[in-house]
Amino acid sequence: MLFEVWAPDARRVGLQWAGGRSGEPVVPMERDTARAGWWRAEAPARDGDRYAFRLDGGPPLPDPRAARLPDGPGGPGAVVDHSRFTWRHPWPGRPLPGAVLYELHIGTFTSEGTFDAAAARLAHLAALGITHVSLMPVCPFPGTHGWGYDGVAPWAVHEPYGGPDGLKRFVDAAHGHGLGVVLDVVHNHLGPSGNCLPAFGPYFTDTHRTPWGAAVNLDAPGSDEVRGYLVGSALGWLRHYRLDGLRLDAVHALHDGRARHFLAELSAAVDELAGQLGRPLFLIGESDRNDPRTTAPRARGGHGLHAQWNDDVHHALHTALTGESHGYYADFARAPLAAVAKTLTGGFFHDGTYSSFRGRTHGDRLDLRTTPAHRLLAYTQTHDQIGNRARGDRLAAGLSPGLLACAAALVLGSPFTPMLFMGEEWGARTPWQYFTDHPDPELAEAVRAGRRREFAAQERAARGTPGAGAAGDDAPVDPSDGWPDPQDPATRDRSVLDWNEPAAEPHTALLAWHRTLLALRHTTPALTDPDPSATRVTYDERARWLLLRRGPVRVAVNLAPRATAAVPVGATGLCPLAAWPAPCLPDGDGVLRLPPESAVVLGP
Repeated sequence: MLFEVWAPDARRVGLQWAGGRSGEPVVPMERDTARAGWWRAEAPARDGDRYAFRLDGGPPLPDPRAARLPDGPGGPGAVVDHSRFTWRHPWPGRPLPGAVLYELHIGTFTSEGTFDAAAARLAHLAALGITHVSLMPVCPFPGTHGWGYDGVAPWAVHEPYGGPDGLKRFVDAAHGHGLGVVLDVVHNHLGPSGNCLPAFGPYFTDTHRTPWGAAVNLDAPGSDEVRGYLVGSALGWLRHYRLDGLRLDAVHALHDGRARHFLAELSAAVDELAGQLGRPLFLIGESDRNDPRTTAPRARGGHGLHAQWNDDVHHALHTALTGESHGYYADFARAPLAAVAKTLTGGFFHDGTYSSFRGRTHGDRLDLRTTPAHRLLAYTQTHDQIGNRARGDRLAAGLSPGLLACAAALVLGSPFTPMLFMGEEWGARTPWQYFTDHPDPELAEAVRAGRRREFAAQERAARGTPGAGAAGDDAPVDPSDGWPDPQDPATRDRSVLDWNEPAAEPHTALLAWHRTLLALRHTTPALTDPDPSATRVTYDERARWLLLRRGPVRVAVNLAPRATAAVPVGATGLCPLAAWPAPCLPDGDGVLRLPPESAVVLGP
């Protein structure tokens, strides 16, 4: 077997066996004469053999490209023979147009927190009408439980979840249910604990800074190999694990001053692989820039990503539903239904407009005539928007079932690719909080203190008192303040879905409502029509009703808590295709009398 590693500054490199072969001698590696900075060695090995690399006689370090780290970050890698896995279900792929995504965290989707336990629940998603499961990161991170965004090995799979074979079993099971699988990957930073990459080469650079420290090296000396490292990781997920797409975390934090942006290089490689494999593959970026270039074709100067998250839809709907107006919600809250209307018809709310949160103009106009609407993802809840709240409270913690039904009708009736966060379909009331499992006491305490400062700032902003309470921000976490301790195992346990909820009201009714809406979306062409002229929105800010028109289909919602809304649907011969809590018809003048906190979908 050929072992290779990039270590440009090393004077000598050795292959160190571990585990059952730890008594065997170190295998000297030779410089690769064809590739500067690379070392290689041929050695007999089989699936499961553990190994590490030693640089200049130093301690054993994990292979940066190890597909498995049985002992977690910092430990030796293990050989993975991908050809040994037997796939049961042929998979032609499932493209993004017409998709409905479901964001899922393996560690809290079930109490067991494993791939196999999650796979046992996939029939629920297929029956719901989901097309793609979007997994949060599964690369190795410290401890057992965490969000996964502090992973340290972009080629490997978290062992407590089930390792590489566990992920393959999950993907194979999903394909058996007709579900595609998308994986969240993090290219903008790596976690601080167990990160050995700096010992091998210039994977990071001080040329740029990020909220997580030194930036990944995409444009400084040595960046050719770093870019290749990340592109190779991405292609490996798609090829070896038969994934359908990748969600790229915080691409706005990828600092790249080169003529060809890393994202364009990555999207070109993924498109090429799709052609080789003969099945559709796609990339979904998370970006807060509202930049049309993110999804614009490479031939037109764009980065060529196939879609992006659209937080503006979330912010507009969130302010309309909750009335929150602090932080980045401020601009949306001035006229929330107008903000909803703008995002549903134009994609971005901030499209060159002034952002009071940023203190400057933000974004650029997105032309939906040239950018298909499915390239934007719409949602009312995500791991970020729930988990980064001080108490991890979902919308269901503060909204009535009627308002939750209205939110679902607008997202699932929108022209964009909808996404649900796990449990949203039944109005789950379990929180989803920020939790970590750092074994390093100093790092654990730093995380506690950092979250305390964030929570304090959130509460001051919500109260409208920006300076209050700042003196105690650096104090140790006090359990009496009600903020969850990220390191307390109970924080993770509270965040696990309660699968008994769907059997009780109002969860049962909300689940049925989501199933009805998803069935309509899959069977009603108007709801996935890419023509932007087919989408129109009218609303009454004061009366709190909104009407979304998708061709001949009308989605009407009344967000008012007590008043019946008179909604001019503007057509005759319409009948209810779906209704919460009960069907209602327009009168002879085409006016729909919609009860408080209710929704209806009308069609010919």
